[in-house]
Amino acid sequence: MKPFEEKVAIVTGGGSGIGQALCEELARRGSMVIVADVNDGCARQVAAAIMRRGGRAYAAHVDVSKEEEVKQLVDETVSAYGHLDYLFNNAGIVIGGDARDLTSEQWRRVFDVNFYGVLYGTLAAYLVMLKQGCGHIVNTASAAGLLPGPGNAPYGASKHAIVGLSLSLRLEAADLGVNVSVVCPGFVRTNIYQSMILANIPREQVLARLPRHMMEAEHAAHVILDSVSRNQAVIVFPASMRWIWRLYRVFPRLLDGVWLTLMREFRKYRGTPDTR
Repeated sequence: MKPFEEKVAIVTGGGSGIGQALCEELARRGSMVIVADVNDGCARQVAAAIMRRGGRAYAAHVDVSKEEEVKQLVDETVSAYGHLDYLFNNAGIVIGGDARDLTSEQWRRVFDVNFYGVLYGTLAAYLVMLKQGCGHIVNTASAAGLLPGPGNAPYGASKHAIVGLSLSLRLEAADLGVNVSVVCPGFVRTNIYQSMILANIPREQVLARLPRHMMEAEHAAHVILDSVSRNQAVIVFPASMRWIWRLYRVFPRLLDGVWLTLMREFRKYRGTPDTR
């Protein structure tokens, strides 16, 4: 049997971006997909489109920052289908800007979704999978979880925490039948850049500095699932990001000048009104 055929998979943040692409590709590979998202309309649209193409999907509401909702999602999935094979903790948000312009509430909001949302899903699924003796938890971090992220410290800190959680639990779970992987993509073309919240810096200046060529979400989903099928621990892509990560690990100060230059450029526009 192929790795995802006749499996049950939950994808949080499944209503758009990489999450949507994962849902669609999982369905193509034969999985029953629970499209979980805080945006009910988006989740239903993704699930309906999958079913029109002959796949199996179900839309579910979940606010990953609320532990009881995440646990209920996992419990209801197991009750309905008898098991849970994959959990993709994929939901995430961005609140960026100079750290001195960010409030503690904004930091907390990023961690509530990006880290605690992943933690709640991981804990709920892990207990189920231990009882089953099998399962795979896939946590979406970012290349920002492997590298410094000046100007986006809350996001980077939350993603570093996800990497630490995932790699630690992977070794704990190795002898217990449960696999854990962490996904660390570079720039992928999704709506996260349009929906990000920026403190005291104009959106157009940030968007103007994003790479013109980004990986498409559909390609990212293929890379992620192929890597998960091989039980890869840290899934970094595209290839250019893997080389940057390797270079940083060997020569951690070599890229400092690049990040300092970018931060200094951003600060030229600090305090300029956002003209969205």
